[in-house]
Amino acid sequence: MEELSNSIQDGIAPARDIYIYNESAEKGADTLRGLKVAFQTLGCKLNFAETSSLRDELMRCGARPAEKGETADVCIVNTCSVTDVADQKCRQAIRRLTRQHPGAFVLVMGCYAQLKSQEIAGFDGVDLVLGMEQKGMVAQMLRERLASRRAEMKGEACHEAIAVPTKDIRTFVPSCSCGDRTRYFLKVQDGCNYYCTYCTIPMARGRSRNGSIASLVAQAEDAAAHGGKEIVITGVNIGDFGHSTGETFLDLIRALDRVEGIERYRISSIEPNLLSDDIISFCASSRAFMPHFHLPLQSGSDDVLRLMHRHYDTALFARRVERIRELMPDAFIGVDVIVGTRGETEAFFEDSYRFIESLGISQLHVFSYSERPGTKALNIPYAVPPAEKHERSQRLLELSRRKHEEFYERYIGAVRPVLWEHGKGEGLLRGFTDNYIRVEQAPGLAVADNSITPVRLTAMAQAAGEDEPCLLGTGI
Repeated sequence: MEELSNSIQDGIAPARDIYIYNESAEKGADTLRGLKVAFQTLGCKLNFAETSSLRDELMRCGARPAEKGETADVCIVNTCSVTDVADQKCRQAIRRLTRQHPGAFVLVMGCYAQLKSQEIAGFDGVDLVLGMEQKGMVAQMLRERLASRRAEMKGEACHEAIAVPTKDIRTFVPSCSCGDRTRYFLKVQDGCNYYCTYCTIPMARGRSRNGSIASLVAQAEDAAAHGGKEIVITGVNIGDFGHSTGETFLDLIRALDRVEGIERYRISSIEPNLLSDDIISFCASSRAFMPHFHLPLQSGSDDVLRLMHRHYDTALFARRVERIRELMPDAFIGVDVIVGTRGETEAFFEDSYRFIESLGISQLHVFSYSERPGTKALNIPYAVPPAEKHERSQRLLELSRRKHEEFYERYIGAVRPVLWEHGKGEGLLRGFTDNYIRVEQAPGLAVADNSITPVRLTAMAQAAGEDEPCLLGTGI
């Protein structure tokens, strides 16, 4: 297998117009029937959506999820590599599963698997590592490798890696699944053509590619036929939708909005430079797109944004937030921020903090910068000391807590529609309003799972099993 190059920006082939790979569930079902499969997923919502779809496919082939306490026949780890901590968690998960399920066939996939396929293949107990181009072939590979293992009566791990160089990742593998949740996650796009200096995602997932609008609408219609009411639109850089098919993200959301039975859509995350006024205006006037946006800012300092090679400045970002607030005053706006990046001096951080503080946003997702091999950020002078990075992170987390609670407090006493789903508390349901306020069922309130009902939002509380606030939902 060819080793993955640390520099992939030259000579990258365009994404092929191949956007559907669907393994027949019936073909070879005998090989997988009755197998107990343990799944471990790390990282982003897209990873969880892909694992959920894979689980559904394997169940159609006759396998079943391993119950707690059972020894699995197959272990599948879907990995993340966004930080060095993510890499470490992936290694720990692989080792934990091999200990808990001795003799199981262990398959590793995902971003870490693409970047470090040969290294992971050498881990104790690992049988097969699949790169991004092969992730739609998991069922097929399992059938072939398990049949071979049985024929040869081998008990030891295979230690095999199958991956292609990043420039050859071209296939779009569809995914639309709800897993154990009420909401469906519809993958519309994969890969990224942006090369931010701190990020390994283009190296791990390849160039931007997508499904066709027709195929994605068909998946949404299938979700509606199975009782789904809410779909979260996911991908790596979803605003860049269309490279494979010549369509646009605006075309996509217009088509999805016409799908009968789906009452809610949420856009998981979209780059601010790709969130056009037309998209904001459409969401504001649409039938089913919720007043909820998630925008990756990464830094509120224009100097740091230039060092990151981001595609916007703070003025553009502020205009996007102001436009959302103008058309959707009740919108929840979440924002991603990275602290402690290379070159983020104390003065630059203070600029960033003041800018973020000035924004009419609802919550921050704060990430501490992690140096990644092969990224251009390593050439930027001035590395922020760990203690300073931690202090900056804590300041932003406190700012986020304050903005989050202020947003919730605005709606105490208001009536908003909630989509209910099973919660962690015994017997009680929880859910989210249209504008993404977490709500827990108040005692005595009669609501049903997967139903949308208007409730009055009352006192703020702590969400069961979560480090997040919530509002209690009572009858009107």
